[in-house]
Amino acid sequence: MDRLLVVRCPDLLEEDEGGAVLRTFAEVIAAVEAYCPWVTAVRCGICSLPARGPARYFGGEDALAEIVQEAAGQVTPAEVGVADGLFAGVLAAGRGLIVPAGGTPAFLAPLPVALLGQDDLTGLLDRLGIRTLGGFADLPDPHVLGRFGADGAHAHRVAGGRSGELADLRQPRVARLLAGGAADDAPMVAEPGFWGGVSVRLQGGRSPAERARFVTWTAGERPRGAIPGAMRPATMPGAPWPGQIPAPAPAVVHPDLIRADLADVRGEPVRVSARGLLTAAPDRLSVEGGPWEPLSGWAGPWPSDERWWSRSRRRGARLQAVTARGAHLLLVERGHWWVEATYG
Repeated sequence: MDRLLVVRCPDLLEEDEGGAVLRTFAEVIAAVEAYCPWVTAVRCGICSLPARGPARYFGGEDALAEIVQEAAGQVTPAEVGVADGLFAGVLAAGRGLIVPAGGTPAFLAPLPVALLGQDDLTGLLDRLGIRTLGGFADLPDPHVLGRFGADGAHAHRVAGGRSGELADLRQPRVARLLAGGAADDAPMVAEPGFWGGVSVRLQGGRSPAERARFVTWTAGERPRGAIPGAMRPATMPGAPWPGQIPAPAPAVVHPDLIRADLADVRGEPVRVSARGLLTAAPDRLSVEGGPWEPLSGWAGPWPSDERWWSRSRRRGARLQAVTARGAHLLLVERGHWWVEATYG
């Protein structure tokens, strides 16, 4: 498991409509990159970097943490922590701690299971009298898989410090929990179907079209002998999907992308930089060459880099845009904007 230094900026954990928070966060990343070029943005306000190499160069983890905190602190208040794995690293940063190598299980043990971000699992464990990560980690592996399913088994490894990252740690809801904030109630993702069965099933993916799969109403039944909660790896919704848009899901996913144009207040085209940041705050939207519509709100972007290892690599970003006529999910690829889905 990787030894990580995590930088947490309390004032930058929530994006703002004008994009100032993201631009400030980009300055933080640039400041940290002066000491280590391998900085990874976890989400807005939180980034990480491998600790072992830079720590040897700068004379130890304490010295590295001090240098990085000073660099980031020149941009905005910043907290720094070091631990084994991203989950423990984010928690350590929030407490300003350097967890000794190999000490992650002991560090996590007294913390509440609610930090795992799984409400159903937390409620069930609470009814069983298990309220700490250490208490959950002490349960035998076979019993956890059989009782809590694949997602619960992964959370069990994270609670014990044997796996470094929650499946959805990069989503705002879980990140808010680790940062000490309250998480919003997660909306339902399945719709009631014909004869009361399930007509849409959530699977892995970044775009709404990838995540929704139509199934017959009998598909809601688990095959005999199947492990509860188990899914094919290719469609696991709990796996990390960097670039996945947050809930709620759009009401309509268009079978064909609809051409769109996005401009700033001066009428200049809005683009997404190589860092995944907007070149300017969006001000107006045109769909299929139609009239420009002022934006009453927007959120994003959420960059994605798919199949980076192959010739079919696909890079893009998604953005939510709201006008007086409705809300759309926009996709930008190769400098062109498209309407991918509509919220209603």
